[in-house]
Amino acid sequence: MGKTLVYHGSYTKVEEPKILKGLHTKDFGEAFYCTVIKEQAERWAKRFASPIINVYSLLMNESLSILEFKTMTEEWLDFIVDCRSGKRHNYDIVIGAMANDQIYNFVSDFMEGIITREQFWVMTKFKYPTHQIAFCSEKALKCLKFESCEEVR
Repeated sequence: MGKTLVYHGSYTKVEEPKILKGLHTKDFGEAFYCTVIKEQAERWAKRFASPIINVYSLLMNESLSILEFKTMTEEWLDFIVDCRSGKRHNYDIVIGAMANDQIYNFVSDFMEGIITREQFWVMTKFKYPTHQIAFCSEKALKCLKFESCEEVR
């Protein structure tokens, strides 16, 4: 994989990304999250009073432990359920679809036994695509180089 741009939605300029531990359980665990979809980062940033998109160049280090979900699969769902339940993993980087607010509601319903696995897949079938890259280790963060930031309008 060559160099590519990735985006992080925030309320501030983030020149030196950090992994924030223990604040919330997230899709792929404790990590610094980015996306290749600029519009998605804009949506993330707009949650804040002063929305900022941080832009990084990413040069993937193939020697890292990387897990990539090319599509939303049973393995993807189980991995998110585990991470959202607090289970830790040993991957440096995890890449895949994001369980956004609406999809996470379906994940939550599945975790609580309100809907079945089959119902989960029917409900998520027609949702717009999302993407996230979780940088889960200090070694993974070294793949990022801060390029710029911009205010979202």
